[in-house]
Amino acid sequence: MPTSSYTTVPLYRLAHSRTGDKGNISNISVIAWAPEYLPLLKEQLTEAAIQDWFAFRRPQRVRRYVIESIGAINFVIDGILDGGVNDALNLDTHGKALSFYLLDFPVHVSHELACTLPDINN
Repeated sequence: MPTSSYTTVPLYRLAHSRTGDKGNISNISVIAWAPEYLPLLKEQLTEAAIQDWFAFRRPQRVRRYVIESIGAINFVIDGILDGGVNDALNLDTHGKALSFYLLDFPVHVSHELACTLPDINN
């Protein structure tokens, strides 16, 4: 992407997120704030990109499911919860903070679109 016509914004400007867990598996949904944002999210939030973003947690596998009817993408991430609720020694055994971390994911958007996106600094 040419840098002159594109900029990078955090995912939270395009979507919100919810997280669930089952054992050692985290389920993270990304829901677009507007239907026209979903194509950008589908293009950039790939399984490989999510695997790389969470590499510090050593996920075993990432699966992506696109739900067009509600403008959402659901990620099922195996092995990211340090063993799950009963085995993990970290403070976030359910992995609820993972959705907040994902909302910082950098998304490349046009300057024109970036100017229309809500932000806490506007």
